[in-house]
Amino acid sequence: MEAVWKNNFNSFAAYLKLNRGYSDHTLSAYRSDVEKLPTYLKLREWDITPTAIERFHLDAFIQYLAELGLATRSQARLISALKTFFGFLLDEKLVAHDPTELLKAPKMGRKIPEVLTYFEIRELLAQIDMSLDHGLRDRALLETLYACGLRVSEATNLKLTNLYFSEGFIRVTGKGNKERIVPIGGEAIRHLEIYLEYVRSGMPIKPEAENIVFLNRRGGSLSRISVFTAVKKYAAGAGIEKNVSPHTFRHSFATHLIEGGADLRAVQEMLGHESILTTEIYTHLDTDFLRETIMSFHPANKR
Repeated sequence: MEAVWKNNFNSFAAYLKLNRGYSDHTLSAYRSDVEKLPTYLKLREWDITPTAIERFHLDAFIQYLAELGLATRSQARLISALKTFFGFLLDEKLVAHDPTELLKAPKMGRKIPEVLTYFEIRELLAQIDMSLDHGLRDRALLETLYACGLRVSEATNLKLTNLYFSEGFIRVTGKGNKERIVPIGGEAIRHLEIYLEYVRSGMPIKPEAENIVFLNRRGGSLSRISVFTAVKKYAAGAGIEKNVSPHTFRHSFATHLIEGGADLRAVQEMLGHESILTTEIYTHLDTDFLRETIMSFHPANKR
């Protein structure tokens, strides 16, 4: 039985990579979610292959995970992965029917992302020691995250050949290997040029990282974990008590643009969101900002 599941998983992973262009990180997440199902079946001593899965097996599985305390958002992601998996098996005629067809994800409230004010961002950046090589790198990196609204993986994979400073934009490879053009401001360009000229140019660089912008001290690609750790350190130094991560710069980028009156479609393009609905979450943040402004400054609210 395990061999059947394994073969199906391998075929599924190949399909996602070739047909949908998913990254290794996304493939690993899908596989991790779907593999929870046969693990549960084994626990229940249900010795069955995907062809024998019925709706009640999946209902029991989801209930089991909920009782273990799996978050609603994680349940929804797992159900989505299962639907994709069984949809693939049905298309390949490896199962006769799709047991996930009527399976519904749990309802979730929309999570409003944490954002920093412009003042908080400047305070955080002020914690970076610019006399150190890695300080110049970190300043350039965080300025780029905020100026362009990049995902951390997009920043760590940014290539030298995709920097167009004279034209004022960079080319970014996002989810599903989709490329997009993102404008970049003068402050970020200035710090990037300082880092490239005074730090990166004098480093011994590993062959596989020759075209990568942001490097670690050993001349290899910078890891997402190291970026996360640096952001946490600088936020703590600035006395910011919010839950700050590299993604907070992306949220702040989008929120500040919309607060300033930017067109939602333009923000969608810059963020690389496939759906405008994903971008619209930032309008909720903007509404809170507007409400606070009205309550604070409208004469009818002053007593």
